Amino acid sequence: MSLDYIEEGAETLELEPDSVKAACRAIDREIEAGIAPGAVLAVVYRGREWMYTTGYANPEHRMHVHEDTLYDCASLTKVVVTLPLVLSLIDEGILSLGTTISSWLPEFGAAGKEEVTVGQLLTHTSGLQADMNLHSHGWSMERMWEAINQVALQREPQTAVVYSDLGYLILGRLVEEVLGMPIDEAARIRIFEPLGMKSTAFSPILDSKSRCAATEYDDEFGGHLCGVVHDEKARALGGACGHAGLFASAGDLARYARMWQEGGQVPDDSSTPSGSAQYQRILSRAAVGMSIQSHTIGIPDANRGLGWVLKGDRMDASGDWMSTRSYGHTGFTGTSLWIDPDHDLAVVLLTNRVYGGRSGSVASLRARVHNALTAAVRT
Repeated sequence: MSLDYIEEGAETLELEPDSVKAACRAIDREIEAGIAPGAVLAVVYRGREWMYTTGYANPEHRMHVHEDTLYDCASLTKVVVTLPLVLSLIDEGILSLGTTISSWLPEFGAAGKEEVTVGQLLTHTSGLQADMNLHSHGWSMERMWEAINQVALQREPQTAVVYSDLGYLILGRLVEEVLGMPIDEAARIRIFEPLGMKSTAFSPILDSKSRCAATEYDDEFGGHLCGVVHDEKARALGGACGHAGLFASAGDLARYARMWQEGGQVPDDSSTPSGSAQYQRILSRAAVGMSIQSHTIGIPDANRGLGWVLKGDRMDASGDWMSTRSYGHTGFTGTSLWIDPDHDLAVVLLTNRVYGGRSGSVASLRARVHNALTAAVRT
């Protein structure tokens, strides 16, 4: 995209153009270096949105990235789907942070896990291990869930943060049990449709070759994965899980970020009469506020909210200039969403950095993009 386009976008957002250009140049340099074939940047500042696209969604088919290209969100699924579903059930008085998982899923209580709570799984402080191999044994779905339920805790709860896919798999299962529907259906009804996230869906994606950014080459798939979730556990479990499986456009994720910026609600653009703002509420202001406070005080190298990574955590990708109240999350495939309430700024950066394998990293890019865009804030 041209410098004129970037400059016009910066002025629309009322951000400093040179700093916005710097963020875009940083992304372009990573694409040219082969770290990822393409990227979409979405910036939300004071309710205004702007996007920048560069490179290829699928180099093999010479398919360029577009604003509506769908990316495999990987672990963004945890905070875009599972977190708000659980928080909404707390808002409705059905669950609490202290609810034990075994009270709804008795089978999970095996091997000493009877007292593990919703709050501990949300903050990765349950004592569960980070991961386990579910996909390579040829197990049935039932056998995979049995293996998860039989896992013993590795440590005393609330003594360490161990980032655990298993914890969010269980939270997804809990949501399904409470609501009596699959997690993808629950997400569509309770999050995507109310927010107007029209392109967002779980794997597998129909018409994926024309809509999705390709990820890693997979021998079993017979090519680069496209519209099929990259995470092996999620793939083996059908594609829609509490920890991974979501595909979304940058615009949809920007709208989701706006909901958090607005304290759990977004303007209902379809029904807003002239001069009178109507809002669609997804979460209570109390749920949003509690989610972005630290729940891991006293645990070394950890600063975790409910679901979210907070400033100073060892997985913090906010960069140097975002405020101490900033929060966000990353995805293994090369995705991230970061919000700074002090600057009323949200940044969505979507890449398919695993297209050429798992060795490439966009960690430094995230920090540099966040720095440049925070520097662009004029007041």
